[in-house]
Amino acid sequence: MEIISQLLPFIFLIAIMYFVIIRPQQKEAKAKQEMLESLKKSDKVVTSGGFIVVVHKVEEKFLSVKMNDDTIVKIVKDSITKKYEDEI
Repeated sequence: MEIISQLLPFIFLIAIMYFVIIRPQQKEAKAKQEMLESLKKSDKVVTSGGFIVVVHKVEEKFLSVKMNDDTIVKIVKDSITKKYEDEI
């Protein structure tokens, strides 16, 4: 009984860490993975470098994106931070 009362605060801290830190990160990672899988041609996205680009071609691990009418660049899918939604 004494050992349980000594371990209870540690168990409580681990439970708090799970619900405050680990679980939200897992949800965010799952949402990003779903977003990356749903990318298709003509989607506007924001890269980790801050560029707003248009998806030209989707491959397994890479994307070809249009920076402007003449420039097409191949980037890693993981460098996409979010889909761009014009708020104007």
